[in-house]
Amino acid sequence: MFDPFMDMDKFFEDMPMASAGFVPALDVYQDADNVIIETPLPGVDPKDVNISVENDVLTIEGSSEKKSEVDEKNYYRKEIRSGSFHRAVALPAAVNGERANAEYKDGILKITIPKEERAKPKQIKISAK
Repeated sequence: MFDPFMDMDKFFEDMPMASAGFVPALDVYQDADNVIIETPLPGVDPKDVNISVENDVLTIEGSSEKKSEVDEKNYYRKEIRSGSFHRAVALPAAVNGERANAEYKDGILKITIPKEERAKPKQIKISAK
């Protein structure tokens, strides 16, 4: 039986870009005033991370240095990644990137970007005649 997901890890490991870095997972959600993005970046120095917002697209890029590692280790499975990373995601609303705020705590990068006034929900009152 053909299984298209069989050996998927092996396929991506063999690609030149995959071995050079990793792609961080993102949670993107919003409230009435902000779009919030959270991504786990354990072991990454916040000084090595660049964040930008352009045309309502958030880009996060940086690097994580690989600690010195003994080449003789016989890994059964190795999932801890190091190297460079780059992630761009279209945001669900128009935002004001100039007022964005980012904080790094307990290995989690949290970015809060205020929505543009035009993207915020507006209450419309009905006038009865």
